[in-house]
Amino acid sequence: MSDARPIVAVIQFPGSNDDGDAVIALDALGADARLVWHAEPELPAGTGAVVLPGGFSYGDYLRCGAIARVAPVMEAVRDLAAAVRPVLGICNGFQILCEAGLLPGVLRANRQLEFLCADVTVTVESRGCVLTAESAIGDELVIPIKHGEGNWFGDADLVAELESRGQIILRYTEDVNGSLGRIAGVANEAGNVMGLMPHPEHAVDPLLGPVGGLPLMRSLVASARAGSLVSV
Repeated sequence: MSDARPIVAVIQFPGSNDDGDAVIALDALGADARLVWHAEPELPAGTGAVVLPGGFSYGDYLRCGAIARVAPVMEAVRDLAAAVRPVLGICNGFQILCEAGLLPGVLRANRQLEFLCADVTVTVESRGCVLTAESAIGDELVIPIKHGEGNWFGDADLVAELESRGQIILRYTEDVNGSLGRIAGVANEAGNVMGLMPHPEHAVDPLLGPVGGLPLMRSLVASARAGSLVSV
């Protein structure tokens, strides 16, 4: 049906502050975005994709994402990821997925030891994941960042492995925060679990600024539609 809207669960943790923005962007792009509280043991029936939004889950105590990774809802998120359905972590959501072992590497404090908030340019490095299905390798996307711990790090063997498997999906065109290899986003080997520090949900409306997030968010919704039960 042309008006079918795939269900995308947006997880709310205590301290999330981009959950509402993610819902607005997803709904505008044809999804049925539903907020799911962190204490829920299950996702809505028919969920086609999950978004872990930005913010400061649990106040970023211990480490960013360290407490959120053991929230009850994360078991359902793991199950969806294991079923090769799309799971996207944005900023704090990226940190959570790394802490949960669903994505490789760690996010450390920015090189400047300062919170950064700016529009940045990233290049698409791989089409081997759900998020870049509508993009071509080399595409440049302008998307905002706002983070204090966005400095991605992994050892040399891990980086070489990610490179060879096409798991590095986005790179900053400039050294924004000290991230190793200017890495802005990575995916798992299957290409269905993705994390990025820039905020594509804030870059979908030309009235508000750059629209570099459009192809990424459209790709997520399309993948959710292809494999989910839908609402109308």
